[in-house]
Amino acid sequence: MFKKILIANRGEIALRVIRTCKEMGIKTVAVYSTADAESLHVKFADEAVCIGPAPSSDSYLKMSNIIAAAEITNADAIHPGYGFLSENAKFSKICEEHDIKFIGASADMISKMGDKATAKATMKAAGVPCVPGSDGIIPDFETCQKIALETGYPVMLKATAGGGGKGMRAIWKEADLKDAWESARKEAKAAFGNDGMYMEKLIEEPRHIEIQIVGDSTGKACHLSERDCSVQRRHQKLTEEVPSPFMTKKLRDEMGKAAVRAAEFIKYEGVGTIEFLVDKHRDFYFMEMNTRIQVEHPITEQVIDFDLIREQILVAAGEPITGKNYTPNLHAIECRINAEDPYHDFRPSPGRITTLHAPGGHGVRLDTHVYAGYSIPPNYDSMIAKLITTAQTREEAISKMKRALDEFVIEGIKTTIPFHRQLMDHPDYVAGNYTTKFMEDFVMEQPSEED
Repeated sequence: MFKKILIANRGEIALRVIRTCKEMGIKTVAVYSTADAESLHVKFADEAVCIGPAPSSDSYLKMSNIIAAAEITNADAIHPGYGFLSENAKFSKICEEHDIKFIGASADMISKMGDKATAKATMKAAGVPCVPGSDGIIPDFETCQKIALETGYPVMLKATAGGGGKGMRAIWKEADLKDAWESARKEAKAAFGNDGMYMEKLIEEPRHIEIQIVGDSTGKACHLSERDCSVQRRHQKLTEEVPSPFMTKKLRDEMGKAAVRAAEFIKYEGVGTIEFLVDKHRDFYFMEMNTRIQVEHPITEQVIDFDLIREQILVAAGEPITGKNYTPNLHAIECRINAEDPYHDFRPSPGRITTLHAPGGHGVRLDTHVYAGYSIPPNYDSMIAKLITTAQTREEAISKMKRALDEFVIEGIKTTIPFHRQLMDHPDYVAGNYTTKFMEDFVMEQPSEED
């Protein structure tokens, strides 16, 4: 087992990893930018090393600084969390070259599954259902036209190196294809340095449902049920739940088997997710694979009483998987609390938190790195907390979430707490009747004068 793990991340996920390491008797090293000097992950780790100024490119994405921090502290492993370098093949390879275990996928696996066109071809070979469309990257616009006609409108153009909705365009008719092709490539080039595009059939009324998987060095894998991530804004998830209200026993069995087949086909080692689009007929199609721990992993942990970070560390140390294929017996919901103003188009709201009162009680979990007096820097992702409720039924989990949100007080900045409170009362959400298009019609009710 590892003696010391450096956490190459910040905020709540860094703190989350530190907690499990402490329980496992493993020493921890926090890295931080100058903007994060007062963050809780810095205070709770056994050691902390400043790796640069506030911009991510000069700190959390600066591979040489992170490797240097690992070497001077004698860390024998690096946990990348999510985001930043967690799915960076080059960083995984550099760790290997420096004899530091990267607690995540190998460089080869990240390259294979990180490129969406290659991943789709691999999944086809594994017998996993894929969305009809191009076989790999589209070489030119003329080929793009031909594939669109063969696939049938509507279609979706996607950047092969994409993420976060960048380089994606939905096209409903041929007249709009040229502009979409040019603008998507330009956006992808600017965001990822890669303007490679592929095309898929646009799935109408889709649900975004992912299957949590774990694989070990022997090539064995299992799935830990599904998560429904369909409530999204601009392709960014806002809330997630498990089990999905759209799920049936038959669908879970089929999707679970497909996800395990995919993981074992590529001999995946570590924790990851196979993400699917599910149409209104409950036909499912492979969308992408995330070769890292997910933001929303706590809801899976809650319904099956299983520490995914611990499993991730054990598998990285060469241990066989301890999990099994699960069917959840409880219901959990996660609300991502962002430092954003939901009344003004979710614009960022960095600044100093003057007052914070955390909710509590049975079935309430709060993962956060903020506290009263903490200043949220404007340099990073706006998520400041994850509020999770767990109960016997979905109805009880929603009721518990309402109560927890009412208790949750954060002053000094704007947050998405009011949005989530309204969401929990929305009749379509309460009925479980939502798709990835849900937020297109969602309208925030303005607070009254008394509020």
